[in-house]
This record gives sequence, structure tokens and C-alpha cells, in this order.
Amino acid sequence: MKKTLMRSIVVIVSILACIVGYLIYPFFYSMSHLPQGTLIEQSISPSGEFTVNAYLVNGGATTALCVRGELQNNKTGKRKNMYWDYRIDKAEIVWINNETVSINGHVLSIKNDTFDWRRE
Repeated sequence: MKKTLMRSIVVIVSILACIVGYLIYPFFYSMSHLPQGTLIEQSISPSGEFTVNAYLVNGGATTALCVRGELQNNKTGKRKNMYWDYRIDKAEIVWINNETVSINGHVLSIKNDTFDWRRE
């Protein structure tokens, strides 16, 4: 009886931990739920296929300004967040080539790189 009770408790605690983790991750660690912000800079790739949009995000009185960088595929319209920096209020976007961009000195491949200040 004790083993069954202990196993049940371990299973329940594990399930609750998974649920809490599943709810917390998207809002605190994923780049998919970042705030919108106000467009401050826009730069089109040399080929014209992609655009990087930079947004200034004001989190209110208790947080500093942030910059969110969004990659937009101009052919499909698909967008993805690729840059998130804290305590900054400008965006300097320089295309190195058709697949590499520098945002505020952070060089990113548009295919698979991201910069998130929370992971530094």
C-alpha cells in the first residue's frame, strides 16, 4: 500500500511539474510570445527576399526599453522573431549578405540563428 501511494504521489507531482513547465516556457523563455512594440527600423535584404523589422518595446515603468527584431519573408509573408535585446532603444541593421544580418553588432544567420538577451 505504501509503495502504491508513493508511486501515485510521484506520478502526480511529475504531471503537475510538466504542466507548469509547459505553461511557463512559452511566456518566459520562448521568442514566440514577445510583445509587439512600435516599428523603429526596417531593412530589406540585398536580394529583396527578406525584411528585418525592428520594434521598440516599452514594458512600462518597472522595465527598461527593449528591441525586438522580426524576420519577414517577403514572398510568403511569414514572420519570425529572431532578435530580442534588453536595455536598448535603437536598432542598427546591416545586411552582410542575403542570408546574414547584423543587428546592433549581433551577427545572425537568417536560417537558424537568434539572439535573446535572456539566454546570454
